[in-house]
Amino acid sequence: MADRPRFGPAGVPLAFRELNRPIFEFPKYLRDEGLDAFEYQAVRWGTKPQMNKEIAEKLGAKAREHDVWLTVHSSYFVNFCGKIGTIEASKNRLIACATAANWMDAHLVVFHPGFYVNRSPKEAMELCVKAISDVVESMKTLGIAKVKLGPETAGRSSRLGSLDEVLTLCERVDSTEPVVDWAHIHAREGGKLKTVDDFQKIVDIIEKRLGTDAIRNLHCHFTHIEFTEKGEKRHHILDEGYGPDFQCLATVIAELGLKPVIISESPILDVDALRMQNILLEELEKRKSHK
Repeated sequence: MADRPRFGPAGVPLAFRELNRPIFEFPKYLRDEGLDAFEYQAVRWGTKPQMNKEIAEKLGAKAREHDVWLTVHSSYFVNFCGKIGTIEASKNRLIACATAANWMDAHLVVFHPGFYVNRSPKEAMELCVKAISDVVESMKTLGIAKVKLGPETAGRSSRLGSLDEVLTLCERVDSTEPVVDWAHIHAREGGKLKTVDDFQKIVDIIEKRLGTDAIRNLHCHFTHIEFTEKGEKRHHILDEGYGPDFQCLATVIAELGLKPVIISESPILDVDALRMQNILLEELEKRKSHK
């Protein structure tokens, strides 16, 4: 479990890529910036790990050395609501990511469960529960014991991934924990997250259904987002005036003493991760001074 609120990027920012250094040097780069989490992007992987085991182990070792909380975002091509062939390939994609996550000693594999297409939400849910349960059993057979699977809230109404659906998956499938993308909830619900109370209600729902441990170390994605009536359109940097407001979430975190992992999906990944970290630190310091 995370020992403190942690912040980091979803993927490698341009400034590091331009240095042309190996990925296992990235944890030191993050710590030098003042960040302490990293979500490795395996978003275009196929049905086999597309990372050398030795490199993955080096990345994990450097993450431990520099105290960086490591997670993996699985392939965008996972769809557990599709045809049989699609579901089987999706299982293998998720297992491939879990295998690499195990090599690098990452805590969690984030994934999007799938698209409804022509299925009812109920039918899609049953397919997802069965498929994800199969993946968990395969992980056990492979000896992958420490890695959790994290179904993520989705930003479009065409995807299985409402907050209720993500929590249902976590209630019904072992070795899962929710990934709350606050921007996706905001977009899917038509700009729902406007006040501190709006964020608090989400946290309360999660705690009521999954327990206190689920909210204490909640894995989150955060950015500002532009949306239409269909849901998310594009992510924006924090300075561009879109919602939701991170200050509201920082207030809830400070009030409840939570220790979430917050991953920035902003176009300026690490810059906005640092900005969110500073907002939370200021909120915590303000509360400390008022005691």
